Amino acid sequence: MASADIVMAGFGGQGLMAIGKILAKAAMEEGRHVTWMPSYGPEMRGGTANCVVIIDDEPIGSPVLKRTQSAIVMNKQSIDKFEATVADQGLIVVNTSLIDRKVQRTDLKTIYVEANQLAEKEGSGKAANMVMLGAYIAATKVVKAETVEHAIEVTFEGKKGAAEINIRAFRKGLEAAQQ
Repeated sequence: MASADIVMAGFGGQGLMAIGKILAKAAMEEGRHVTWMPSYGPEMRGGTANCVVIIDDEPIGSPVLKRTQSAIVMNKQSIDKFEATVADQGLIVVNTSLIDRKVQRTDLKTIYVEANQLAEKEGSGKAANMVMLGAYIAATKVVKAETVEHAIEVTFEGKKGAAEINIRAFRKGLEAAQQ
């Protein structure tokens, strides 16, 4: 497998750290080397939040990157900040529920997903992050979807109904990326 790195960005409270950890957990389950590095704005909720996940078959020398292969952007501030930092020919997954502009770079593969609406149809608007993760996994196949679903189950163990809703939202993201 090839290496992969991604920045996941949005407002605090949108679950970016959670999907970063779930992706990292899934990659570790598949025997890969992983780093997960969070970055928070000064606010507790509603401020900026992002994390970078790096996945490789070899040990990872540094969790710090100037450019990432991919980005998941959940809000307008995040697309404005991170579109320029995606490597040439990279991937950007855009939450059109909260972002009203198109990606300006023509060299990027772009997937537009109405993440909030799809998540609400599955039972919780809070699962928009899982929809976005599903779209990313469908586009990159960096880890198996089944492994991600197992990581979701482990993450939400003991929280009644949460794993099921999040897995359904993740699957909606897989489907949305195929269209």
